[in-house]
Amino acid sequence: MDFIIGGLAGAGATIFTNPMDVVKTRLQLQGELRSRKEQPRQYRGLFHGLYVIAKADGVLALQKGLTPAVVFGFCMNSVRLGTYHVAEVQGWTQSNGSVNVQKSAFWAGASGFMSGLAANPMSVVKTRLQAAAHPSVAVGRQHMYNGTIDALMKIYKTEGFRGFFAGVHASCIRLAIGSSAQLTTFSIAKETLLSHGISTNSRLCLAFLASALSGAVVSAVICPFDVVSVRLYNQGAASKGDQLYKGVFDCLKKILKTEGVYGLYKGFGPLYLRIAPHTTLSLVIWDMLNVTFEKKR
Repeated sequence: MDFIIGGLAGAGATIFTNPMDVVKTRLQLQGELRSRKEQPRQYRGLFHGLYVIAKADGVLALQKGLTPAVVFGFCMNSVRLGTYHVAEVQGWTQSNGSVNVQKSAFWAGASGFMSGLAANPMSVVKTRLQAAAHPSVAVGRQHMYNGTIDALMKIYKTEGFRGFFAGVHASCIRLAIGSSAQLTTFSIAKETLLSHGISTNSRLCLAFLASALSGAVVSAVICPFDVVSVRLYNQGAASKGDQLYKGVFDCLKKILKTEGVYGLYKGFGPLYLRIAPHTTLSLVIWDMLNVTFEKKR
C-alpha cells in the first residue's frame, strides 16, 4: 500500500503539470550544441512557449506525452515515495526521535536512484513524444510516433531493449540528487514548522507549506542533470551513426563547451513551475493518503 499510495500521488500531480514539462523539453532541446549567439529562438520562454505550441500544434499539444508521463509518474513515485515511507516508518531516517539529515538524504537518494531504473522507459517515450512538433517550431531530433504503444514498438525495433534505457545514468543521478533534496527538505521543513507551532492543527496546510519549500530547493539542484537527461533521451539509436553524446559526462562537457553554463540551465523557468507545483501536489497527496490509510488501519 505504501508503494501504491506513492504512485497515485505522482500520477495525480502529473496531469496538472504536464504542459510545463512539454515547454521545458522544447526549451532544453532548442539550440542544441550551438553557441548562444547562433541559437534559433523558436521559444523565448515559458509563456511564449505555451503560446507557440498552442498556435502551431494546437492546444491539445500542451498535453503531449500525457499517457507515458502519468505512467512514469506512477512508476517513479511508487518506488521513490514508497521506499522512503517504509524507511520513515521503520525509523531509518531518524536519530533520537528527530529527522537525521544524513540518514534522510541517504534513503531519499537511494529511493530516487531505484525509481530512475524503474521509470526510465516511460521517460524516454514521454520526452520523444513531447519533442515532436510542427516543422516550423521543431527542435532537436524528431521521432515520428503515433502514441505510446507505437513508440514502445518502434524503439524496441530500431534500438532494442537498450533503447528504453537511454540516458538512464543521467536519470538515476538526477532522481537520486533530486529525491535527496526533496524528501529531506520536506521532512525537515515539516518538523521545523511543527516545532514553531505552525500548522499544528492542519496536516494539509503543513504538507502544503513544507512541499512548497522543498520544490524551490529541488529545481535549483537538478536542472543541469535534467537538461542532460532530455538530450540523451531524445538522441536516438547509435546504429544511425549520428549520436551527439556518448554518455552523461560527454554530454555535460559538450554543453559547457558550446552553450556555456546557460545551456545547463535551459528551461529552468518551466522546470521550476513544473517541479514546484508537482512537488506540492504529489507530496500533499502522498501525505494525505498516508494519513487516511493510517486512520483506516
